[in-house]
Amino acid sequence: MPKPSRIGYTPTYPQFIVDFGDGEFSSCLRAAQAFKAGEYLVPLDASRLTKGPKAYTSVQCGPGPEDHIELNSDLVYVNHSCEPNIAFDLSSPNPDDWHLRALKRIEPGNSITFFYPSTEWDMDQPFTYSGILAELPGTH
Repeated sequence: MPKPSRIGYTPTYPQFIVDFGDGEFSSCLRAAQAFKAGEYLVPLDASRLTKGPKAYTSVQCGPGPEDHIELNSDLVYVNHSCEPNIAFDLSSPNPDDWHLRALKRIEPGNSITFFYPSTEWDMDQPFTYSGILAELPGTH
């Protein structure tokens, strides 16, 4: 299934909207409503998920080379942050129970972000991080 695009765009989930940027890798997913910390945001919808090899659009769901899922939805636009506001909760052995969970309060218009190393053991397309943090998470 191809990535959603600006032309003929229809949101996959009404809770989010894709903010299509002008350049490659410049789009993001934004909240269309507020969420509380700890809140269940959306199911990953196992009927949409497809397993396959590692790709920049996939999320790792296990240790094997084919343990990656394509989200096949707007969720492909969730970007990285060292201070993420969501987590892909893949803790259940049943993919029907996989979902997004808010790590902190999210306001309408906020970019939806997760910490890539929380699911990716080896990234398909490593990138240079351009964020600014006083210190890395987990360091003091």
